Amino acid sequence: MDESQPRSGEVRKETAQIQRSAEAVEDVAVSLTADADRRTVLATDRTYLASERTYAAWMRTALAALASGIGARAVMHDILPGIAAKVIASILVLFAALCVIAAVWRQLQGVSPPPHPDIRPIPNAVLIPTNAVLMLVVIAALIGIWAA
Repeated sequence: MDESQPRSGEVRKETAQIQRSAEAVEDVAVSLTADADRRTVLATDRTYLASERTYAAWMRTALAALASGIGARAVMHDILPGIAAKVIASILVLFAALCVIAAVWRQLQGVSPPPHPDIRPIPNAVLIPTNAVLMLVVIAALIGIWAA
């Protein structure tokens, strides 16, 4: 037997070692794919939550502007001439309406959903009627400012 040729036992050992190595590489590839999919879902969840925080910020600004408009009318009623107080209060209330519209518009633009998100966005069936009621409050405030 020629010494330069490998023995059949050595060939089997090397073959088994290569097979184990290939299986390990395959396991790592599957693990990396699962990790990448999970990171994608988590990134989309963070985007959903950021969108809802932005919506909340617009709504907070709208409510503050609405309260400021009503308060400005009440406080400035005796300080400024009637029309000036009404105009300032109306501008603040109209800004509140703009903020509500911007909040709803941005929320409805939304984010394309991932295959299996962990969280659910605010449903439009809740979003639109709630903001419609707030718009009615804004309109009522404007009527109240000019009627008084």
